Amino acid sequence: MLKLTKPIAFIDLETTGVSLSADRIVEIAIIKILPDESRVTKRKLINPQMPIPQGSTDVHGITDEMVKDAPTFKQVANEIKVFIDGCDLGGYNSNRFDIPILMEEFLRSGLDVDLSTRKMVDVQHIFYSMEPRTLTAAYKFYCEKELVDAHSAEADIAATIDVFVAQLGRYKQLGDTVESVLGVIGEDKIVDYARRFSFDDKGVEVFNFGKHKGRSVTDVIRAEPSYYDWIMKGDFPLHTKQKLTEIYNRTLLKNK
Repeated sequence: MLKLTKPIAFIDLETTGVSLSADRIVEIAIIKILPDESRVTKRKLINPQMPIPQGSTDVHGITDEMVKDAPTFKQVANEIKVFIDGCDLGGYNSNRFDIPILMEEFLRSGLDVDLSTRKMVDVQHIFYSMEPRTLTAAYKFYCEKELVDAHSAEADIAATIDVFVAQLGRYKQLGDTVESVLGVIGEDKIVDYARRFSFDDKGVEVFNFGKHKGRSVTDVIRAEPSYYDWIMKGDFPLHTKQKLTEIYNRTLLKNK
């Protein structure tokens, strides 16, 4: 079993779609595992304040009618923040989807949640590193069970934890701590949660997309200030814009 020195909160979201900037949470489920191996669960339906597309309902089964009387994310944001406070974070594809969208919702709610000191265990990353498959296949492969109620947030995150525990038993090289797992599979050094920027091997922030991919963000801002304006006015996640602004302001100070 996993040996913990601090709690780890496994998170799964169901949303109106897959856009980090445009879509909203309709359900959140969190299972927090404490160092004594006890678990605490929090699950909430969320009113996204926008229609849920039929295509998304077909995936997770959540309709507009089901969330019309549910709280908005802003109404529960502080409760969620407190629940995961001091926890490392985990999930399935959580580093690239659940955590970025959750952070967008926090920012829209006016809460600045700092995750810079948190460890993030993406069970999909372990799975893809060892046995590339889907969550349903991972559950069958590692746990020898069929995943019932797939795309129900609570069922998915409970299955994710089961897969994670089974992975620890199968791959002894992973060890039994969050730190040892990340030591084997690697830990991303990210600038923004949507990964529009990344660090190069010298620790410099560089673009991770578009015509300037691989170039220093600072160098681009100096040479082409309009590119900063284009991103700030564009359909980019709030956290991406926040980090770009930090780099922009730092660049201006250096130029003075």
